[in-house]
Amino acid sequence: GGWLLLQNCHLGLEFLSELMDTITATESMSEGFRTWITTEAHPEFPINLLQSSIKFTNEPPQGVKAGLKRTYSAVTQDHLEVSNMPQWKPLLYAVAFLHTTVQERRKFGPLGWNIPYEFNQADFSASVQFVQNHLDDMDIKRGVNWSCVRYMLGEVQYGGRVTDDLDKALLNTYARVWFGEHMFNEKFCFYKDYVIPKGKTVEDYLQYIEQLPVIDTPEVFGLHPNADITYQTNLANETLSTIVSIQPKDSSTGGGETREAVVQRLADEMLEKLPPDYNPHEVKAQLQKMGAIQPMNIFLRQEIDRMQHVISRVRTTLTDLKLAIDGTIIMSEELQDALDNMYDARIPNLWFRISWESATLGFWFTELLERNQQFSSWLQDGRPNQFWMTGFFNPQ
Repeated sequence: GGWLLLQNCHLGLEFLSELMDTITATESMSEGFRTWITTEAHPEFPINLLQSSIKFTNEPPQGVKAGLKRTYSAVTQDHLEVSNMPQWKPLLYAVAFLHTTVQERRKFGPLGWNIPYEFNQADFSASVQFVQNHLDDMDIKRGVNWSCVRYMLGEVQYGGRVTDDLDKALLNTYARVWFGEHMFNEKFCFYKDYVIPKGKTVEDYLQYIEQLPVIDTPEVFGLHPNADITYQTNLANETLSTIVSIQPKDSSTGGGETREAVVQRLADEMLEKLPPDYNPHEVKAQLQKMGAIQPMNIFLRQEIDRMQHVISRVRTTLTDLKLAIDGTIIMSEELQDALDNMYDARIPNLWFRISWESATLGFWFTELLERNQQFSSWLQDGRPNQFWMTGFFNPQ
């Protein structure tokens, strides 16, 4: 009737098959027995085990209010009174605010952190423990050693995870601006209306947190208001993309054309418009006429090579997809992905990996034709007077 906890199972995938066999083959099992598995998402995780288990994710709360509320819900009155130093309660709140801020910034992607770090509850607990120990050992005449506190928070407790120099500078800036004698000043605030409350009980702090805004402006974290536009756009795109990807993928869509018929018609149209392959001998001859070792002509050669790779991949995929729809060849995973994405007007992953970003499949294909036009006219008619810079694979 005990509980078994297996942690970081993505590191031992071979054992999981053995575990699955053990669980399914055991004849009698106690009603109270549970197996808990912690893992990161992994493409090779045994699908049977995943399907037969109850999935549980523990996401950090959204927003400063929710983050502080969660932190203070776990703080007991004894913990709040563990030190009789006047600096203890404000410092505990400031560390909680820093913890919420570093987690919240992650949602803004590269605007928040150059590299997404896994800040977690252990970082907060270790920081609080350090502050408590520091205050217990403190010489009252000298007061808090702020350079030590800032160093421990910015370089060790939270900074220990940070590998990027600019991210480290950001973290040290938070430590410098929010931690110091000035934090006990009446006028101190993290951002207007975000202050350190003066409370005696956990209840006092929770009451103050309750009246904070539900949605924070990015300026609270030191970001420009426009950062929110990027975040909201990405969130909406991700949500819509998820909705589209879980739509039923039946062959028929009611009384209209089937998905396969729609994609087959689209494949025919694309194959008809797709430019012909470049003849390597002709390309070489043209480049030699123009001066094959001139830097711009070497660049053109590289661009044409990459373009040819895209054209070949598109032609192969479309041809194979038509054959798979007809039943001549087996529908592989990659062709299924191409069929699903083309039906949803999205770029198949096979093509996207070797090409460029675009909003929809239609825009992407138009750009393929226009990019190719630029290269072929440059090759045939000589170097143009002006370039479409974003039409290159490597404009730098």
